[in-house]
Parts: sequence; C-alpha cells; structure tokens
Amino acid sequence: MAPKDKYTVILPTYNERRNLPIIIWLLNHTFTENDLDYEIIVVDDASPDGTLEVAEQMQKLYNPKHILLRPRPGKLGLGTAYVHGLKSATGNFVIIMDADFSHHPKFLPAMIATQNRTRCDIVTGTRYAGDGGVYGWDLKRKLVSRGANLVADTVLRPGVSDLTGSFRLYKKSVLEKVMGETESKGYTFQMELMTRAVGMGYRVEECPISFVDRVYGESKLGGEEIVEYLKGVLSLWLKV
Repeated sequence: MAPKDKYTVILPTYNERRNLPIIIWLLNHTFTENDLDYEIIVVDDASPDGTLEVAEQMQKLYNPKHILLRPRPGKLGLGTAYVHGLKSATGNFVIIMDADFSHHPKFLPAMIATQNRTRCDIVTGTRYAGDGGVYGWDLKRKLVSRGANLVADTVLRPGVSDLTGSFRLYKKSVLEKVMGETESKGYTFQMELMTRAVGMGYRVEECPISFVDRVYGESKLGGEEIVEYLKGVLSLWLKV
C-alpha cells in the first residue's frame, strides 16, 4: 500500500496577529474534514504586533505535530521565507498561500483533487479563468493586477492565466528543484517560480479560486513593489 499523502502549508507572516487564528482554524477544519494529513509551518519575520505569540498559542491548541514555528529575526523577503519554511517541510506536497485570509482553504480540496486526477507537478489557483474572481478590490487595483498578468504573459509566455497569484500546490521535490534555480526574493518570487517551472518542463494545471482582499491589516503592495515587479518581468525575459 502506498504511503498516505501529507500536505505542508508554508505561511509567511508579518503583522498577521488577527488573521492567523482564522486561517489556521480554517486549514485545520479543511484537512481534518477531508481526512488529510497536514502540517502548517509559520515563518514569522519578527512581527511587532505579536503574531509569533499568537502562533505559539495556536501550536498549543492544535498540537506541535500540526503547527511548526520557524521565526526569523527580521523582514528578509517573501521568497527567502518560503525557502526557510521548506527546509522543515515533511509533506510530499507543499502548499504556498497567504496568511491574510485572501486565499480561502475551502479551495484546497479542489486543488488536491486536480492533482490526484491529472498527476501534474503543480496546481496553481487562478483568479482569471473558469469561475475564479477577485473581491474587495477597487477598479484601480483590479486593473493593476490584470495589467501585471498581461505584461508577464505577453513577455514571458508561460501559458498560465494568473502568473502573479500565490496560492499553489507543489510536489515537494519539484518545488525544491525550482527554488534552487530561482533568484528573486520579493514580490516577483512567485512569478519567477512559475516561469522557471514551465521552462524546466514541469506540468502545471489551473484551478479557479476566488481571491478576497485581506480581512485585517493593510496591504503590503505599493508603488515600489510595482516597479520591482516590472523589473522582475524584464529580468526573467532576459534570463529564462
């Protein structure tokens, strides 16, 4: 009998004290309701709002077997947070998602079912195909997101409708190999991961999701990140 699949969720956090209990409760509920083995790795970058203290309470509540804490001394970049978390992952599948409740765990069963059915290497959640969508954004932010994906798709041609999305399911072995080739550290990290994965010949399937703007806290996306993103697209075009 083949060993049971295990799913590792990596949650990078910075000032997510109010969101973390909600997302962990939802993840625990989703995995236990579907009889799935799981662990959640919280990578907190020295949040001044007490996120780590909340994570420690969650660990006591849900068992250290399911909640692993891998804090870091400061803000070191989103990409390096995933690399840091991956070192402790024991699942054969790794889920990357946001901790701010914009990615709802209710879509995980569909993503897992897509992987089981197709045996693909990566399942990426998409806001821009099927019945996927975005809620809570004003028109300007929707246009920025659509425009960013259009620019990336035109320049890089990865064949993925939502290249800037960050709700994905990877085979752990695939993620380790792709991360080993990835150079970005910040907001272009997700885009580079997908572009390199496609370039390396890995099979990607899409699963429609609904993206909801963060429940608590402020978005960390600003003008500097948009400039970084455009630079990242150009850099990838030159390298990949």
